[in-house]
Amino acid sequence: MLAWQVIGLLGLLSCAACSSTSTEPAGGGDEFAVARARLVDGLRAQGITDPRVLNAMALVPREEFVRSEDRPQAYRDQALPIAGGQTISQPYIVALMTQVLELHGNERVLEVGTGSGLQAAVLSVLVREVYSIEIDPQLAAAAEHRLRALGYRNVRVRAGDGYYGWPEAAPFDAVIVTAAAAKIPQPLIAQLKPGGRLVMPLAKDDGQTLIRADKEEDGLRIVPVTAVAFVPMTGAVETPTP
Repeated sequence: MLAWQVIGLLGLLSCAACSSTSTEPAGGGDEFAVARARLVDGLRAQGITDPRVLNAMALVPREEFVRSEDRPQAYRDQALPIAGGQTISQPYIVALMTQVLELHGNERVLEVGTGSGLQAAVLSVLVREVYSIEIDPQLAAAAEHRLRALGYRNVRVRAGDGYYGWPEAAPFDAVIVTAAAAKIPQPLIAQLKPGGRLVMPLAKDDGQTLIRADKEEDGLRIVPVTAVAFVPMTGAVETPTP
């Protein structure tokens, strides 16, 4: 998941999220504590104002989710490669997508595209339950092991095609998709609660746009957030609609 040029976040969030909060890094004496705190300060300067999101970004050790050779770069605000030819999103995009979901603490969230497990870890600090699907079985197994080893007990990971969601665990309060597609998969819309929010990158001929879709009584209300560039979603979403 690689994200670039931020064009400007629309005003989706309430001013109540703009209050200050403590964002002391996890394991205050560890070698990455200062870098983690600086990253959070940078996220705040870029417009991440939700104090709960900032706190989650301070608590999750990104160095544990990147390759060992990339650990010195773990707190640079950039995407980094992981196994399977995939990438781990830059911290700003992780924080932005999380903030746009407007999470309050008791939600059940579906993530499509586990990758290394970083986004799932951030979500786990903020919500009641996280269900994460990864189409690459090796990535899914590694992420599940990593999350359990780090103590994220409210995250469930499984290998599968995220296009179909996780029907037996539905409905979800929020859905986050960390790969780009030309359309929102219908099963994900069906598994989203009325009043729920979905965040994902939509791909068009002129590029990708991160969007938020709110499920309302008369359908989806879609609001564009910013231009991004993510890896493409694979699997059933690639099959042309008859």
